[in-house]
Amino acid sequence: MLLTISTTHQPATDLGYLLHKNPARLQAVDIAYGQAHVFYPEASATRCTAALLLDIDTVALVRNHRGPAGEGFALEQYVNDRPYVASSFLSTALVKAFNTAMNGTCKDRPDLPETLLPLEATVAALPAASAEQLRRLFAPLGYEVETDAHPLDPTVPAWGDSRYYTLRLRHVACRLRDLLTHLYVLVPVLDNDKHYWIGPAEAEKLLHRGAEWLPQHPDREFITRRYLRFAEYVNPTLKRLLTADEAATDDMQGAVPLAAETAAADDQTTGAEQALTGSDKEPTAEKQKLHDLRLARVAEEIRRVGAKRVLDLGCGEGKLVRRLLQQPQIEHVLGMDVSYQELVRAQERLHVAEMPPRQRERLTLVQGSLLYHDPRLAGYDAAAVVEVIEHLDEGRLAAFEQVLFARARPGVVFLTTPNATYNQKFEKLSAGQFRHSDHRFEWTEAQFSAWAAEVAARHGYQVRVEPLGPEDAQVGAPSQMAVFEMIG
Repeated sequence: MLLTISTTHQPATDLGYLLHKNPARLQAVDIAYGQAHVFYPEASATRCTAALLLDIDTVALVRNHRGPAGEGFALEQYVNDRPYVASSFLSTALVKAFNTAMNGTCKDRPDLPETLLPLEATVAALPAASAEQLRRLFAPLGYEVETDAHPLDPTVPAWGDSRYYTLRLRHVACRLRDLLTHLYVLVPVLDNDKHYWIGPAEAEKLLHRGAEWLPQHPDREFITRRYLRFAEYVNPTLKRLLTADEAATDDMQGAVPLAAETAAADDQTTGAEQALTGSDKEPTAEKQKLHDLRLARVAEEIRRVGAKRVLDLGCGEGKLVRRLLQQPQIEHVLGMDVSYQELVRAQERLHVAEMPPRQRERLTLVQGSLLYHDPRLAGYDAAAVVEVIEHLDEGRLAAFEQVLFARARPGVVFLTTPNATYNQKFEKLSAGQFRHSDHRFEWTEAQFSAWAAEVAARHGYQVRVEPLGPEDAQVGAPSQMAVFEMIG
């Protein structure tokens, strides 16, 4: 049972710091029914590989077998794949060997756990119903997935392939602790014969390890059902996952990947962005809210380019979606948000249940995150990302970039974000304070333009950055919009 993790991040030996395992030493830890050995087949400044090898004690497995005598076929206790195939034993080994890394702790290099690394992981033998099942589990998390099927018997080709695959995962920008957590949860999902009892403790482990990503996974119900097995644990756990996700979005406190501004944020109840015209600070009934200005501008730009299939990423309660559905040239709109609660609100406010069938076919609302690859986002002419990126940690923008510009690749992207220079115009903002409590950063025009130019150059787009909202001669406009257009 072998797992290898490689990186070309430089210096690549940073992998040793993250795993808390010295590349120069062979190390072993005891696990249930055996030992896990950690070693480094390669460790240079340009590439480093850590290997986790499980040595299962087959005699101990038989002696401690918990099932009734005669379970399965007669020799099942002695003829099985447990010593060789990745299973729940691998998850146990990950926690035992790399617990500190999974918790995102590095005493010597405290900033390193949040670094996005190019990572490759290989599991030598993993059981699965099909290669497609493996892709369904790992691809939405941003991985490139490769599988090699193993023949049932190489000497008898007619028998075909077995149910075992070598799995290779590649991610261009991923935290190591995310990779370890994904493996910790998803490998047991594929294990039909877990070596531990399933009980409330396993539900708590799933909630702990999957809280950041599982609520947004398209197959979260399948994962939860397979991980816990028993209905008495599955439904309550799913409910807690979704409730926790909604609470994190509403409270704006957790590291939730994609959080579009909620209705309160849209209306700017913080008092920072209220109705604006010119450089005035006092709103009047005639003045238009800044958020409405953003939506009107983006909707008009989408109409101008003639897009027929449009993404609204961070759609919230559907204000932009409503404007887009009013454009007859648009054939389909997909609205995505991290918050299930916001999507329910969007369905209500858009009166989806009352739509005529033809109108209903033009709309899809889905829960998802812009930090994880989602094949549903491919094939669209345009994407709107209105006041979303500032809710992401700056260190995770590389993952967002890969999901949207490298994988989904819409023809045109309209992306807006606040202009930090304009903040001095808001009387209710103190120096250094952001416009919203969940903003992780706010950029000046120069910072935004530089980031947009780098993203465009890396992914074959051309970009222009424009002011958005009434401009002030000294500090510019309150918001700014980058328009990315695919070259060729």
